[in-house]
Amino acid sequence: MAVDRRPKASRAARGLRGMSLLHNPLRNKGTAFTDAERDALGLRGLLPPAVLTQEQQVARTMQNLRRMANALDKFVALNALHDRNEALFFRCVMDYPDEIMPLIYTPTVGLACQQYGQIFQRPRGMFVSARDRGRVAELLRNWPERKVGIIVVTDGERILGLGDLGANGMGIPVGKLSLYTACAGVRPELCLPVMLDVGTNNQSLREDPLYIGIKQPRLRGDEYDTLFDEFVAAAQAAFPGVVIQFEDFANVNAFRLLQKYRDRVCCFNDDIQGTAAVALAGLYSAVRANRTRLADQRLLFLGAGEAATGICDLVVAALVKEGLPEAEARRRCWLVDSKGLVVRSRCDLAEHKRHYAHDHPAVADFHSAIEALEPTAIIGVAAAGQTFTRQVLETMARLNARPIVFALSNPTSKAECTAEEAYRWTDGRALFACGSPFDPVTIDGRTFVPRQGNNSYVFPGVGLGLIAAKARRATDAMFLAAARALADQVTTEDLAQGSLYPALSRVREVSAQIAAAVVKVAVGEGVAGVERRARLLQFVQAQMYDPHYQSYV
Repeated sequence: MAVDRRPKASRAARGLRGMSLLHNPLRNKGTAFTDAERDALGLRGLLPPAVLTQEQQVARTMQNLRRMANALDKFVALNALHDRNEALFFRCVMDYPDEIMPLIYTPTVGLACQQYGQIFQRPRGMFVSARDRGRVAELLRNWPERKVGIIVVTDGERILGLGDLGANGMGIPVGKLSLYTACAGVRPELCLPVMLDVGTNNQSLREDPLYIGIKQPRLRGDEYDTLFDEFVAAAQAAFPGVVIQFEDFANVNAFRLLQKYRDRVCCFNDDIQGTAAVALAGLYSAVRANRTRLADQRLLFLGAGEAATGICDLVVAALVKEGLPEAEARRRCWLVDSKGLVVRSRCDLAEHKRHYAHDHPAVADFHSAIEALEPTAIIGVAAAGQTFTRQVLETMARLNARPIVFALSNPTSKAECTAEEAYRWTDGRALFACGSPFDPVTIDGRTFVPRQGNNSYVFPGVGLGLIAAKARRATDAMFLAAARALADQVTTEDLAQGSLYPALSRVREVSAQIAAAVVKVAVGEGVAGVERRARLLQFVQAQMYDPHYQSYV
């Protein structure tokens, strides 16, 4: 009787062999399968004979990527790599974060969402539509992984600063979850992107023959709420303890959904709470650089939506923690919307703006508000490009020795100003942060290195911490702790070159610190499913995914 002398496959292959293995992105190694693995797993002849290391594969991927002149083409190529070999994809992202993160997320993901129907190759994540009411639980059972740790869900109504992109907005949850893995080591099989397709009010999309969503006006009112309730309940039943991140919902739904669910399930809204933590961290760095206190600042926001009021709320929480009365803390924050300064006498204010409507005469425009209020910081979150004009920036420089200028809107076309403009029109004195990436700027022999006030510094670490803690809720105190943990990672060398955030190459280290801070808060507040631990950093680091290939024999 013939004896089978082929090497035995390890359990890591999970029973996959041959083409099934090569077509599984979580297990596929491509040309990196060794000779022994090829024999054991039925791969002999299905691959070219050369065996390459992961490092050689990364080099080839980057070489091919750099040949492409178009950012969208690079996005498509990286998306295809993600679909066939997740470990290689994440290895590339982690080894070249400054080069690849702007391609898989902001600013390129905005363009990708606008053209999602044209570049669509294969589905990733789950599409739950208005037509699926009554059977959402059945849909979620179709997902192949049973141990989902985090869901990022959007309804596509307010994609970045681009508006209603309907089902095309799926690029955002996919991109966000890629950053969860690349930036914080959340295992890819724990991540589930979800598009809640309730229709679109974008008429051009409904007329596009390649549009991937349902071609009907958006659901509103009870119909919308019934579907969303069904989704949340089904997600909790299918994946017990799952964290749900709400992403890119319009104001009409964002605030009320967060308020509705935050005390019922472990959830958060990144546009409100994640943006707030990143901005507060930048403010902590800025006051450290100009040797002042947070309580000494007067903040003026261009924009009065989710991001602006979310930042205000967290700043107020930070000031109250430092001993300032809440009413006085709120007076440190002022908003300007499309109708001018948000003041108490206005009768047209949405609920989320009223906390920051102060007694003051009406002011019609942003520059006039600067002259009237003399803020120490201006923060742009209105997705209104080029609104931090030369006049605005020169006025801020006249009023402040070190004006704080945060142009946080993205993609780049929506940025309130460029880094070059912020530095040049303040004589190099601005403490600047941006929402989209900008190159270093040299003025009068001094080089400034602007860094993004990007949510990717915060939400991956928060998500990792919530998963590690088995948290039952995501609380405001966690985002306050995340902001402080992020600011603590900024070095004196960073500040000396004008950087208010740490280098992106350190993002996994930063995320681990944030995750440890979140676990500490979760345990302290009694919402954790794990016990208090002495070495929290090592605890979260031990759970972080490392995209090196494992052996299958």
